[in-house]
Amino acid sequence: MHTKIIPSTMNWNHMYFHILVLILIFQIPGTIESLARNGQDFPNHKSAGASSGTGDSNGLPGTPSPAVDTVLSSPSSSSSSDPATNDIFGIKKLYPTMSGGREWFINMNDPRSDGIFFITSDQNITQQSDGSWRINNTNVRLNVDTPPNTQPWKNVEITGYARIVDKVPIDGNTEAATDDFDLNWLARGGRHSTDTPCEGSALTAILDINGIVGWKKEIWFPGGYTDELGKEDKVIDSLLNRWVGFKAIMYNTNNNTAVKMESYIDNRDTNYWVQVTDVLDNGNWYAKAPDSEFNSADCGRPKNYVMTNGGSIVTFRSDNIVWDFKDLSVREIQPP
Repeated sequence: MHTKIIPSTMNWNHMYFHILVLILIFQIPGTIESLARNGQDFPNHKSAGASSGTGDSNGLPGTPSPAVDTVLSSPSSSSSSDPATNDIFGIKKLYPTMSGGREWFINMNDPRSDGIFFITSDQNITQQSDGSWRINNTNVRLNVDTPPNTQPWKNVEITGYARIVDKVPIDGNTEAATDDFDLNWLARGGRHSTDTPCEGSALTAILDINGIVGWKKEIWFPGGYTDELGKEDKVIDSLLNRWVGFKAIMYNTNNNTAVKMESYIDNRDTNYWVQVTDVLDNGNWYAKAPDSEFNSADCGRPKNYVMTNGGSIVTFRSDNIVWDFKDLSVREIQPP
């Protein structure tokens, strides 16, 4: 009978391994409690920075592929002050600002003071005790214009935090333009008016009060809307009376023949961003109006027009809700 003797150096290696494991465990206090506290609020999401597949092999528009278990909080994610990583509010930049690109950040002390931020119909806003601003109106349009002698906004990352306080009643309300209750971040257009219908174009990221996300395209105003793409119920918890971050990102791709659109949510106001939509428009996204109505604006655009153009105005829009806003920004980004 042969006896195999394991050298003592092997025993020491095992001991060092177990010590290292114990050190790593105790270096992350509260991890289990943090995961249990936050739960799983985003079904089938992708976290910021993860690669994603969109549509089928022909590049048809689609939504992010299902992902596995969700971790919602990132305790250290908001601590960095690196301007290459976070903006002036400490919010994570998901795409870098383009070299020489324009950045706009709301003045939280006096939003109207910078000369390019304006509110349609000059609606009243009221500062809250936490420094945020409240607006209460059926149709809210918070606009960021293009400064004089500069190129219009095009490839952009639009960021804002919202706290939805209540709904605005719409029964019998003649000012209600829609029966939706939602937030919309939109770009690639200008003034929306029946006097200038072709200027009223937009790519619009949607987050409604029930946590449903998606995108719409508006080829002209008001008769050039498409159906909603990427529509899915993503936020399980109620959005009422808590801060939620929302990002809309759009950039040209495929040699400026297609547009990529992504949206992200910071569900716990912790600067941890989760991707909730991923849409590609390469010519398969059509306006839903009949041909006679669509062509009546005489904009010279087909019903599947791919909106690779820029636009003078970026808008933070809401319909039929009372909400507080803070830390709004628009940045010209470097597409991947």
